[in-house]
Amino acid sequence: MQNKGLIKLFAILFGLVSLYQLSFTWFANDVQDDAKEFAINKAGDDVAQVAKFERSYLDSVANDTIVPFLDFTYNDAKSKAMNLGLDLKGGINATLQVSVRDILVGLSNDSQNEVFVKALNDAAIARRNSSRTYLSLFFEAFEEGSNGTVKLSDPTIFGNKTFQGKFSFTDENDVVEPIIQDQIDASIETAFIVLRSRIDKFGVTQPNIQRIGNSGRILIELPGAKDIDRVEKLLQSTAELQFWEVFSNVEIQNFLIQADTKTAELLNTPEEESVDSTTTETDEDNIDLLLGAVTDSIKEPVKQNRLFAYLYPNIAQSEQQRSSLIGQAALVDTARVNNMLAMKEVRALLPTELRYAKFLWDAKPNGEVLSLYAIKGNRQDVAPIEGDVIDDASQQFDPYTSKPEVSMTMNSYGTKLWAKMTTENANGGFVAVVLDDEVHTAPSVNDPITTGRTSISGGSMTLTEAQDLANILKAGKLPAKAHIVEKAVVGASLGQKAIDSSFMSFGIALLLVLIWMVFYYGKAGLFANVALAVNILFLFGWLASFGAVLTLPGIAGIILTIGMSVDANVIIFERIKEELNGGKGLKEAISGGFSFKGALSAILDANVTTFLTGVILFVFGTGPIKGFAYTLMLGIVTSFFSAVFITQLILNWYSNKNSRLTFNTNITKNWFKGINIDFLKKRKIAYAISGTIIILGIASLFINKLNYGVDFIGGRSYVVKFDHAVNSAEVANTLKDAFGDAPEVKTYGSIDQLKITTKFKIEESGNEVDDQVRDLLYTGLQSYLPDGMTLEQFKVDYEGTRTAGIESKVKVEPTIADDIKTSAGWAIIGSLIIVFLYILLRFRKWQYSLGAVAAVFHDVLIVLAIFSIGYKFMPFDMEIGQSFIAAILTVVGYSLNDTVVIFDRLREYTGLHKSWKYSRVVNSALSNTLGRTVNTSITTLVVLTSIFLFGGDSIKGFMFALIVGVIVGTYSSLFIASPIMYDTTKIDKDKK
Repeated sequence: MQNKGLIKLFAILFGLVSLYQLSFTWFANDVQDDAKEFAINKAGDDVAQVAKFERSYLDSVANDTIVPFLDFTYNDAKSKAMNLGLDLKGGINATLQVSVRDILVGLSNDSQNEVFVKALNDAAIARRNSSRTYLSLFFEAFEEGSNGTVKLSDPTIFGNKTFQGKFSFTDENDVVEPIIQDQIDASIETAFIVLRSRIDKFGVTQPNIQRIGNSGRILIELPGAKDIDRVEKLLQSTAELQFWEVFSNVEIQNFLIQADTKTAELLNTPEEESVDSTTTETDEDNIDLLLGAVTDSIKEPVKQNRLFAYLYPNIAQSEQQRSSLIGQAALVDTARVNNMLAMKEVRALLPTELRYAKFLWDAKPNGEVLSLYAIKGNRQDVAPIEGDVIDDASQQFDPYTSKPEVSMTMNSYGTKLWAKMTTENANGGFVAVVLDDEVHTAPSVNDPITTGRTSISGGSMTLTEAQDLANILKAGKLPAKAHIVEKAVVGASLGQKAIDSSFMSFGIALLLVLIWMVFYYGKAGLFANVALAVNILFLFGWLASFGAVLTLPGIAGIILTIGMSVDANVIIFERIKEELNGGKGLKEAISGGFSFKGALSAILDANVTTFLTGVILFVFGTGPIKGFAYTLMLGIVTSFFSAVFITQLILNWYSNKNSRLTFNTNITKNWFKGINIDFLKKRKIAYAISGTIIILGIASLFINKLNYGVDFIGGRSYVVKFDHAVNSAEVANTLKDAFGDAPEVKTYGSIDQLKITTKFKIEESGNEVDDQVRDLLYTGLQSYLPDGMTLEQFKVDYEGTRTAGIESKVKVEPTIADDIKTSAGWAIIGSLIIVFLYILLRFRKWQYSLGAVAAVFHDVLIVLAIFSIGYKFMPFDMEIGQSFIAAILTVVGYSLNDTVVIFDRLREYTGLHKSWKYSRVVNSALSNTLGRTVNTSITTLVVLTSIFLFGGDSIKGFMFALIVGVIVGTYSSLFIASPIMYDTTKIDKDKK
């Protein structure tokens, strides 16, 4: 072997670097174990208190040196430790869609041009069933709607100050479009920077945030995040800060009384109004009613459908009762109050001085009640002072009450405006600090404020809320609304289960492979195991060095590469055995086995085809699928290096000391020897069997269809744990009343755990809708939950002890589901095209490419058929989603791996045995590689079965697809790929 010294040096250095990087994980975990032990000793069984003491302990040692001789603190070690994904650590993975529509409206200065508005609406409708970007659909809709009558550069659309100097009023659309595209990209980049700034201040270890192409989407992963509601609010808040003057209750109360009378007239039926036709209601009667029955009006609200049935007004009986608060309503009634106050007939009652009044609610409820304010709006709906004047914001404590508040400092321009506003409202006027159309404070102004400083405070504001608000204001506002279109939340307890099950399955799989290699190859198997251990060290060291995130699919990818590493050693050892059987000495046989004409060619081709599959997965996949693809590609590189170079170094070292080394044991020495099977003779039977299965599968695809997951169809999915066995059909029927239609309910892993999927209100977005669906689920499951379980205990992010509740949840909106499905289709098509071209390049005959692609297509169809037939009765999840596509592409890679090794031997035999009949050449190649084919399949199946049996519930369907794929792939490489290649070659020869 050439450059032996260089390879040794590289292996030693890479091994030391890997150990160095992994040591940080060990040291950090050691401190975390000490923290957990300390917390348990302090708090006992109180899980919430344990978590509190654990955080307190870790905060106290954050800057203590924990790595001897290197002066690394706990924080240093934690930042360099192995990153765990949310499926192993708990947390949230979310895809945010920045509203391109809102950006366009802002760039046009809220244009009311009919063609522009229609194009916006048409693009939104078209986007629901299209994978194209909103902007491209908008341009197309505008072109069709305008029909040349108006241009994007028109002064009523984009021909304004924003684009001054960038284009003229007469420029055509094709000139304007790229300029608008640049502005959109800049706005999305701004959103990305703002979100990253917010997340950096949130305090989550090793967060991940990245843009997804030019789609306007931003992927955010926060492993370990526990307060999910807080995270969602932090991500979706646009942080549009405004300062407004406020109408007092004295100024607005007469309008409210008139509005109540008007809504009573408009919204009640004649039958309701004729309860007492002799009584005529007046405004004075309303006032008396409000002032005389305060408590009763809350306990027994007015039965009629009118404003004061839902809003309790704050009526001032004297000047001393003047206030910025004009009324209160229950949380559930705020939307109804909004609708009533927005009615044309009600707005018409506003006097001239109140014409532009805006009604906004308090940012935080007092119990179950929200306060209402009347803001002094204007015709342009532009606040006198906006958030761009804020220089700095920080969390402070009120010097008088010691309660948390947010202190803000304005720039010089803002200071002048603030001084003017507070001067005009001194001596009892009111000003409001409004963030994202929610009133955070609306105090009275006693004296002018000329220092440019102000604060947001509230009696119910918590320390965390004040810190978050300060961080949001400091990071700046988003250029447009961003809402979560895809979300996966995993509770910490489920993450810990995933860690335990993953490492157990990893350990079992590794142990079985090590035992098998020694059992089959004897001492040579021991050497292969050493190379395998080095491979694992390199792989984990690389992951730790480059800050890669280890996920559950990622662990599956690592375990799969263990099988591939074994496969490379099997190919090498089988080749060395052939060389030894041919009469060569040990050193010569080892050299021949590792040569390009020996095993290296087959190993290289097999690894390249699988690597290309990983590239396709990485390009088209998202989130966990990228993690699987990354570890798969990385594992291919490290396993190739360890099998080809490390194993060779060990074998060369041993052969220099000993001339005897067998590559078998007494039990296995005669296995697969002298095999001469006529595979081609059986090809028609194989065609018939495969054809029958595929026909049945296609029939099932039409009748049973496939069980598409929320990834592909959209919806909300919850994994709910119970404290007893539950019947899925019974639960589905119970939840029908809550959701209108029965959700899909199935057992998930154990009999006391269900996966509940619903499309209820999936077209609607916002945290309020998510909370509503969760609350309906909680209400619908009451009879199955433990007595006394509260909604707080039911939530996915509850930290206390519980026996039931939401373990994880996923939300995917229909638009992104369509995009995921389209990407999956392109991933499969792309992988088949690339594989066809690669094999054509390597083997120079289209018949080889056709045989390989036909076998892959055959394998994919059979896996789909089995999933279609089995999903209704199999005791585990068999959803078709992103993970399934990853499994399919892995099956493609594995099947090609098998096929390429056989083709490589076939190509060799074709050159060596030119006098043989071609059928004999094919059969001999298949027979001589059978030992490798079976051996590799057994080791890979052992690995996959271990993960399937002992891994987490969330990857059972994924692993089952791989198990089926390995079995079918082994079969197709023997009975489909080579026979099709033979038949097409024979036909081609007959024609010639």
